[in-house]
Amino acid sequence: MVDSQYYLPNDIGVSALDCGEAFRLLSPQEQMYAHYLSRAAWYGGLAVLLQTSPESANIFVLLQRLFRKQTPAQLEQVATAAGLSAEEYQAFLVYAAGLYANMGNYKSFGDTKFIPNLPKDKLKALVKASQAFQEQPTEMEALWDSCSCLLYSLEDRQKQLGLGDKGITTYFSGNCCLEDAELAQKFLDSKKLSAYNTRLFKKDNGGKACYEVRLASAVQKDCAVDGECESCCGSFNFEDKEFTVKRGDYAKLMEKVSSNLQQAQAYAANENQRKMLEEYTRSFTFGSVEAHKEGSRYWIKDKGPIVESYIGFIESYRDPFGSRGEFEGFVAVVNKAMSERFAKLVSSAEVLLPELPWPKEFEKDTFLKPDFTSLDVLTFAGSGIPAGINIPNYDDIRQSEGFKNVSLGNVLAVAYATQKEKLTFLEEEDKDLFIKWKGPSFEVQVGLHELLGHGSGKLFVQDDKGKFNFDQSKVTNPETGEPVSSWYRGSETWDSKFSTIASSYEECRAECVGLYLCLNKQVLSIFGHEGQDAEDVVYVNWLSMVRAGLLGLEFYTPESKSWRQAHMQARFVILRVLLEAGEGLVGLEEVAGQDGKPDARITLDRSKIHTVGKDAIHRFLCKLQVLKSTADVEGGRALYDGYSTVSDSGAHNFLRLRETILLRKEARKMFVQANTKVNGDSIELVEYEGSAAGLIRSFTERFQDDAEQLEADLLEMSKRDAPCWC
Repeated sequence: MVDSQYYLPNDIGVSALDCGEAFRLLSPQEQMYAHYLSRAAWYGGLAVLLQTSPESANIFVLLQRLFRKQTPAQLEQVATAAGLSAEEYQAFLVYAAGLYANMGNYKSFGDTKFIPNLPKDKLKALVKASQAFQEQPTEMEALWDSCSCLLYSLEDRQKQLGLGDKGITTYFSGNCCLEDAELAQKFLDSKKLSAYNTRLFKKDNGGKACYEVRLASAVQKDCAVDGECESCCGSFNFEDKEFTVKRGDYAKLMEKVSSNLQQAQAYAANENQRKMLEEYTRSFTFGSVEAHKEGSRYWIKDKGPIVESYIGFIESYRDPFGSRGEFEGFVAVVNKAMSERFAKLVSSAEVLLPELPWPKEFEKDTFLKPDFTSLDVLTFAGSGIPAGINIPNYDDIRQSEGFKNVSLGNVLAVAYATQKEKLTFLEEEDKDLFIKWKGPSFEVQVGLHELLGHGSGKLFVQDDKGKFNFDQSKVTNPETGEPVSSWYRGSETWDSKFSTIASSYEECRAECVGLYLCLNKQVLSIFGHEGQDAEDVVYVNWLSMVRAGLLGLEFYTPESKSWRQAHMQARFVILRVLLEAGEGLVGLEEVAGQDGKPDARITLDRSKIHTVGKDAIHRFLCKLQVLKSTADVEGGRALYDGYSTVSDSGAHNFLRLRETILLRKEARKMFVQANTKVNGDSIELVEYEGSAAGLIRSFTERFQDDAEQLEADLLEMSKRDAPCWC
């Protein structure tokens, strides 16, 4: 019997992301622009298959071939004839939908592997009876053989993503360990190269380790890029090891991304958009992160566009080392009513930032007013869809030039809709209040988290010329009372310095800012909450956070003592901080459920949020910021790892509670997205039903024009690297 965390339940929630009205309100030019950006995003998103696991691309192609020949309804008859029960066929559809939604066979949220919830011989019988197999038996047999073993394998290392013996990764060849990742980071820093769009392959050359750094680009040969004084490619000796930098990772996909971005240029609304697309095209053509940064600068200047988008190697959550970006691309349309509220929050930022618990020297010299809009997602390609985003992730740009925040309204609308009977770990009297205010409170939290969380705080830096961005003689560390004695030097960044904890630590800081500032009446009134309603929003926001901290235990792996999801680790840390505050603020007890099985209850004393709760977050948030500002990695790790520890000793047995959480967990929802296609000189929006079958159809119709070539390219890229994972 396989542990249920390794498959997706047949009744998993699947919702269609509705953007029909928003799309229809666009002008023909805006629709064309959105279409070509979406095409670029979808093609680039396929790179995530190759970034996730050795087998993901082959499984994807297998599914595409099955469903291109027969729709889910047609294939059902084949399944019945092949001896599958209705439940088994549904399990297969859910697996296929899950692979598409996560762009690979590991959950985008939690990084655990999922396998089909039906016997392997039943799935094989279905594949063999399919029309795709009848038409191409040799190719389909080879495809099945190439991935069927790993498709079902749950050996310890394959259960989750990780580096070395801790899990599976395709950011590094199978023979790499943490020391290799650290050495490569030093090498990249020495060359002033970003790790965002790279992968690392280690080879043995006559007993000597050689490393190949591969840049994602359409161009495969070495050539100088406009604006770069010399080519970054070639062979280099570094710390007695040989490093080779090459272009051409995911080349065929990057080619598609670039050509669609070029087509989008013709429909750009202004010069900033044109320049931005030009730089992005250069970035994906030559593998230049500098060009992507330049594109991001134009993107920041493009204030309040009707069609908003961002594309590239963005989030580093899934690189076990924490510095390589996963590809994602989104295209979304402005939701005007919600955006007005966020605009008010932006205008109040200068009043709200001084409320944060650190001295003014630890805050940016000037707050760069970002664009903050609520968007309805048309396209979000990658491994999963967040509820809000703060980008770009380049700290040097964010610190001195600005950033943008987006809240994804149509994702929020469906992602957090909860049925009362599925609401776990709360007192009965809290449940109705929770359901009523979860959406509105999360909107407040997302706004504060993205804008004033990620957008706040200064990094102390001494540049290559020795110049400081703070006054050493005057700035004291509020935790020690001593002068500040550490800072970032030269090309060091937050990500490169704090590496493996950077993502989660930063999410924790932003979540704490949200909790702290939602206590402010001005903030609540911006979002339209006054009086008792405002108090309920605060209560449910804090209650959501402590419950999320408990739910976070699902994303902890006891065997490797590691966390698989940055946000959930952050929320667990906050739960620990609030439990430690004592005075009855948060209660957590293990109980027996109505079914006689283990259960848990979490409570929050609302009368103590503004006192005990606020004080606890005030102290913790100040520590987080000071350690971040001063580049104090040792102190930061000690603090964060301490609160992240999951043990069976102390006041709460978190390891036992984790078992209870797994027993009662609800699977994360999957989203079905629309397609756009050119119809004469206009764009048609094609929408699908919110079901596993609808999600599958959206993917088989997404790449109709060049399906066979695209599948061949994916298999070729997958096969080329296959020897590297052993």
